[in-house]
Amino acid sequence: MKRTIKLLVAVMMITVLVGGCAKTEDPVVATNTDEAADTVNDEVAVETGDSSDPITIKFFTGKVETVDLMNEIISEFNAANPGIIVEQEFQKDASNVIKVKFASGDVPDITTVVTQDYIDQGKYLDLTNEVWWDRIDPAIRDLCTDVKSGNQYRVASNMTMAGLYYNKAIFEDLGLGEAVTWSEFEDDLTQIKDNYSDVTPFFMGGKDSWMLGHLIEFMAHGVIKQELGITESKVALLANDDSKLHLGDVGGPMESFAAAIISTRDKGLFNSDFLTATYDNQIEAFAMGKAAVISQGMWALGGILEMNPEMTGNIGFMPYPAITPDTKPVILSAEDSAYAITTDSEHPEEAKKFLDYLFQVDNMVRYSEFVKSPSAFTDVSADWGPLKDEVAQALSAGIHIGFTNESPSGFSGDDAGRMVQELFVGEYATSEEFAIAYKEVWDKAWSASNE
Repeated sequence: MKRTIKLLVAVMMITVLVGGCAKTEDPVVATNTDEAADTVNDEVAVETGDSSDPITIKFFTGKVETVDLMNEIISEFNAANPGIIVEQEFQKDASNVIKVKFASGDVPDITTVVTQDYIDQGKYLDLTNEVWWDRIDPAIRDLCTDVKSGNQYRVASNMTMAGLYYNKAIFEDLGLGEAVTWSEFEDDLTQIKDNYSDVTPFFMGGKDSWMLGHLIEFMAHGVIKQELGITESKVALLANDDSKLHLGDVGGPMESFAAAIISTRDKGLFNSDFLTATYDNQIEAFAMGKAAVISQGMWALGGILEMNPEMTGNIGFMPYPAITPDTKPVILSAEDSAYAITTDSEHPEEAKKFLDYLFQVDNMVRYSEFVKSPSAFTDVSADWGPLKDEVAQALSAGIHIGFTNESPSGFSGDDAGRMVQELFVGEYATSEEFAIAYKEVWDKAWSASNE
């Protein structure tokens, strides 16, 4: 009996001791096992701030060309930084999707989508004093500078050019040169149509509205940018100064642009599936010699050569021909692959840490060679592609313009592109009608942005 009592007492003491240890260890155990996490007191967890869960950084982009490469770099960063997980989200209609994200509170930490309205609303972190700028070409820093504040809210890793890619073999066979005016350009396309029945003279992936929005940025807004200059055009667009923009005028940039599109359409020089063809369809058609001309930037070169390496040496590159009598051809020469950190990010330092990693020399060499465009970083030397000579020639032949970052947030490049889709199907009977409609939408969006 005595022996039994002693055993019972011993068991009770062990139970008490174990129970006491469990209480003192609860917060620690809760941070390391799911089972314990279910029992931990929420208030204690908040007070201690002790958590083994990694920090998630959401990266939101609309750059289709770089999704796979960025996933590789992100995977490598995540492996090297076990406390941080970067997740990439790609959306084709990124400029509109981000509006929903800001409105719903599902705000990314890092994004490639930056608009002036959201800069004005303070939605992006001021990156003016970051160390990256010491390595970046001063001209690119100027292009990334907000005209209103003089600060930088986005940082670009690359420089890019956009214009018209053309098939050299076809042009040389027909004795065609690089057109200066749109009328000359249509004459060249007509010769291609008459002599190459299985080739589309001018192929557009019109289903992806951002490409049509680019036509407005480069061709229509290009008129404004070369007439006013880079800084003055930014100021006029931001102020919606129609005494300088002339958006709805006959003979103005929008009406001249619409007239060019209507004329080219009516002459059967675009692909018949203009409205249903995608970016991928366009790249494939050009790479396989089924399209004589496409409108694209350096970002498309990698995809073309990956699909058909034999196109190397057969790709020409020229500016967009002038669409108004008193202007010259234009070529995009601008910042590319720009990144911003949102002010709603709960982890700005971790977001900067990822950008630090992305901007490492080795990664930037890799990135530049992948996207086939020169790096903005002066310490990065990359063999970025076979079009160096063609690009240099095009840059000397055209007026340099930048992207239109000053559009009101309610009227994105995708929205503008959808208006071009409507123009193509005949929803606007005349070019004048299109220009008036464009101005009305622009004015409405601008007014809403400035209320």
